[in-house]
Amino acid sequence: MLTRVHPASVLWCEGTDVLAFLNGLSTNLVDGSCTTVVLTPNAKIIDVIDVICLPNGVALVGSAGNRNHLVKHLTEKKLGRGVSIRDVSDLNQVLLCDAEPRAEPGVTVHKSFFGWMRVAPLDQSLEPNWKDDDWDEHRVNLMLPYHGHEITDRHHPLACGLGPLVHEHKGCYTGQELIARMRSRGRQGHHLVRLEGRPTEATTYGRTHSLAIVRDA
Repeated sequence: MLTRVHPASVLWCEGTDVLAFLNGLSTNLVDGSCTTVVLTPNAKIIDVIDVICLPNGVALVGSAGNRNHLVKHLTEKKLGRGVSIRDVSDLNQVLLCDAEPRAEPGVTVHKSFFGWMRVAPLDQSLEPNWKDDDWDEHRVNLMLPYHGHEITDRHHPLACGLGPLVHEHKGCYTGQELIARMRSRGRQGHHLVRLEGRPTEATTYGRTHSLAIVRDA
């Protein structure tokens, strides 16, 4: 099994209202474990988060680089709601895997948009063995966007290949009006493509092809 460190934030959420709270803030239908996107009012990406439902609470796994923005956003929105949020990032290791990890006591396994995810306490951490070049080739072949490459705060989710995480029939979340308008008009400004070679506009380089976000024709 190939494993790669996912530079992640891990937030621990408790309260009877957690899933409804997250559902009202993000693009996907959050009625259980899933991957979803949290947006600004102008539909730019705050973070892509994995919602992992556990018996005594909900873990949110996002990008370490977006942690402060995400925590600030969630904290502001939870006022008056029966939801508590605690940052446990420094206590956990998050790995992305090319196959389903085996079940282990104390380890959480989750099927993410990015692949199989293993979340474990630091004393149960594994040495990653998925090399950067091979990971990039894997993503280019699958047209899989990733944090810091295709997924940035410069784009909305449709532009960078996160369309599967935007539920077509869900409304009333931050940024929803702009997303709905783009879909209804069939115009989203930019889109993710796979190109031959190593063009200057590429966001990820593979061996023979690259990923890029290009303007609609």
